Amino acid sequence: MDYQPLAITDVVLLTPKVFGDERGFFMETFRHEEFIKHCGNYQFVQDNHSSSKQNILRGLHYQHKKPQGKLVRVTKGEVFDVAVDMRQNSPTFGKWVGSILNDDKKQMLWVPPGFAHGFYVLSESAEFQYKCTDYYNPNDEYTLLWNDKTVGIAWPFSESPKLSNKDKQGKIFANCPYFGMEGL
Repeated sequence: MDYQPLAITDVVLLTPKVFGDERGFFMETFRHEEFIKHCGNYQFVQDNHSSSKQNILRGLHYQHKKPQGKLVRVTKGEVFDVAVDMRQNSPTFGKWVGSILNDDKKQMLWVPPGFAHGFYVLSESAEFQYKCTDYYNPNDEYTLLWNDKTVGIAWPFSESPKLSNKDKQGKIFANCPYFGMEGL
């Protein structure tokens, strides 16, 4: 596995070694000791899987009291995946980083605790899977508005995305709860 820190160095793009031939392919998707060495000492407690149609935007979600780190990947289709730094004492506070993830390259993205996360579906449909470092808690979930002008994410679309009601009602960055560096 190749681990490449992105412009926000705590967010890491993982590229697996894929062994394939006319029969198909094999790849290792996770090795704990290597993940710890390159991303930090985290334990995963929950795996999730979602399916979305083209032009769907999910996010930007985060939990504040029990923040989740997420190791995300696309097993079918293609998405533009985004992480926004919500850590108030970070040098990249309020900045975002994005990466295209698809089933062809089989890359994964590590989004550590303290980040808002979301994705936009570029293909006809997409299957999105991710491991979480804490359990989902709907009473602790917040949504950063996907098109907040302060953050200024350059989403790769020309028409308005389809959003859930929860995502339409996201908070602007200035009104979101932020993280201090303690505990993260």
